[in-house]
Amino acid sequence: MNADKIPDIIIGRLPIYLRALQRMSEKGMKTTSSQELGEHVGISAAQIRKDISQFGEFGKQGTGYSIPFLMDKLREILNVNKMWDVAVVGAGDMGHALARYQGFKNRGFQVVMVFDNDASKIGQKVGDFVVEDTNKMVERIHAAKIKMAMITVPASAAQAVADRLVQAGVKAILNYAPVSINVPNDVHVQHIDPSTHLQRMTYYLD
Repeated sequence: MNADKIPDIIIGRLPIYLRALQRMSEKGMKTTSSQELGEHVGISAAQIRKDISQFGEFGKQGTGYSIPFLMDKLREILNVNKMWDVAVVGAGDMGHALARYQGFKNRGFQVVMVFDNDASKIGQKVGDFVVEDTNKMVERIHAAKIKMAMITVPASAAQAVADRLVQAGVKAILNYAPVSINVPNDVHVQHIDPSTHLQRMTYYLD
């Protein structure tokens, strides 16, 4: 299976399936069908079967999918069958919320460092972390071999922060700053801008 040949839109649906399967598992369910899974996530059964079959045959005709088995396979495909360390850059309201958020750990991620360039924030506690100076960010992230980071700085600072994260060896960036950032081809970026999503929804409102 060549990951580069799988459309990104399919990769984007796999975490949605995994989340639904986790909820089913928590209810004590052991098996499910593409029809039932589709009802949980709002995606057609045919689309789910097509998506999952890109990675192998994980279900049986007539009996459906084993929930524990499919969860394990999706975690393996998404590389979340291990824990990923994440750095947060920007100790404002959003950075505080992300550093304190308890929902990452059961999905394969843990925040391990928080950085800011504001002298009044450096050295302050945010949850379990002490805010560190962004001047030390490159060496600290590089030494810890951290590959993932979240940017929660103002738009004007986002590109400079991204450049330094790339310099530190980060390969995946979740960008909460309301601006696009440019990175090398081997670095993956996801943009999270609530205003953009709100605008997408207001199209449907009177």
